[in-house]
Amino acid sequence: MERNTRQRSAIRDAIAEAARPLLPQEVLERAQRTAPGLGIATVYRNLKTLVDEGLLRTVTLPGEVPRYESAEHRHHHHFQCTRCQRVFDVHACPGDLSRLAPPGFSVEDHELTLYGCCRDCGAAPN
Repeated sequence: MERNTRQRSAIRDAIAEAARPLLPQEVLERAQRTAPGLGIATVYRNLKTLVDEGLLRTVTLPGEVPRYESAEHRHHHHFQCTRCQRVFDVHACPGDLSRLAPPGFSVEDHELTLYGCCRDCGAAPN
């Protein structure tokens, strides 16, 4: 386990305060508020370490760069705004989806992503 540096703390705080999955560039911009000299290579290195340590989870959407969120979140899904591309947590789940699997198949896990317009973009003119 690596030591807890000021930069690592800034990265963890940036993700915790956002309360939504962040892209590495978003992590950098938020973490630089408390660690001004922070660079993108350090962000990537720390994100990998924090994932390996089980403190962060990777959120991967088709065709997208991975985002990062706290591993403390229980099972949940995501909503991606089609205008600003931000991703938000959805804390509801349709439950057992095994009835959607082909006969004889067993469902072990599922991911659900909703797409649409977020509150901020919905209020803005097109």
